[in-house]
Amino acid sequence: MEREAPTARDVRRLPKAHLHLHFTGSMRPDTLLELADLHGVHLPEALTSGEPPKLSATDERGWFRFQRLYDIARSCLRTPEDIQRLVREAAEEDVADGSGWLEIQVDPTSYAPRLGGLIPTIEIILDAVHTASRDTGLGMAVVIAANRMKHPLDARTLARLAVRYADRGVVGFGLSNDERRGLARDFDRAFAIARHGGLLAAPHGGELSGPSSVRDCLDDLHAERVGHGVRAAEDPRLLRRLAESGVTCEVCPASNVALGVYGKAEDVPLRVMFEAGVPMALGADDPLLFGSRLAAQYGIAREAHGFSDAELAELARQSVRASRAPQDIRDRMLADIDAWLADPAGGPASAAPPAG
Repeated sequence: MEREAPTARDVRRLPKAHLHLHFTGSMRPDTLLELADLHGVHLPEALTSGEPPKLSATDERGWFRFQRLYDIARSCLRTPEDIQRLVREAAEEDVADGSGWLEIQVDPTSYAPRLGGLIPTIEIILDAVHTASRDTGLGMAVVIAANRMKHPLDARTLARLAVRYADRGVVGFGLSNDERRGLARDFDRAFAIARHGGLLAAPHGGELSGPSSVRDCLDDLHAERVGHGVRAAEDPRLLRRLAESGVTCEVCPASNVALGVYGKAEDVPLRVMFEAGVPMALGADDPLLFGSRLAAQYGIAREAHGFSDAELAELARQSVRASRAPQDIRDRMLADIDAWLADPAGGPASAAPPAG
């Protein structure tokens, strides 16, 4: 059967959920420059040139360079006002890209030394999310992520705090940084704490490491979503397992290319995973460093992989279904996706529903 030819509906007006966006990485480049000037932080040329830095993280030096740039950018966030600005602007960017729900991921320990400690940092972040959601109309929540480069006991502390704030907007618990380091099972107790507290398990896997890291997320951490997960495409049995279990992969095409996981956008296995029935939620990962936001990921699916508008709509539905958005927001977004597909001009004028 011939595949439907891609059409020209505006992907920025396609309602979608954004489930893979890192906190510092969501910053606008101009905001980084202003905050660096305000706080006297010297930025390397890679962060001031106006072009995404060349980052190949598939070797140790490349990953170290990526982490160094990220850490420098994070050091520019020093006050509650900085946090509020970052979250508000991230929400504004998402609304412009058609997002109706954003789950922003953050490791609060990275900001705690400048914001008065771990608990004040979490509360500052959650207050900023609440305010930005109210002011922009974007539904928002937080995924608190542990750093796999730190001790598993630190992850358990974070998991307990994440559960403590589950009624304030924390919906998930993640595990980030280089999955080539450490073992997923070292963090199984932290994820058990989070799961027992009702939080979604969403660790990173299958980005810099192969299919085995995705299996570890499933077997050891009982992942309900996997950050990235694209390397699962190398193992047909694993693809079947993901499809049959309904575990969603948070796929970030521009990030995969920028970090050297794949050589070009056409190499990212979007079509392989989609046709295998693996649910996907496209995400921007770190727009500050990779140079593209949410709608651009749907553009990659269309331009580099020939996704039709009907298939793009299904990708958007999968992102909504995998989210922790309240049911009324999910229902509204799914209806708006149908409206986008039914309208050759590109669907509803505003994709973002009021925050619930």
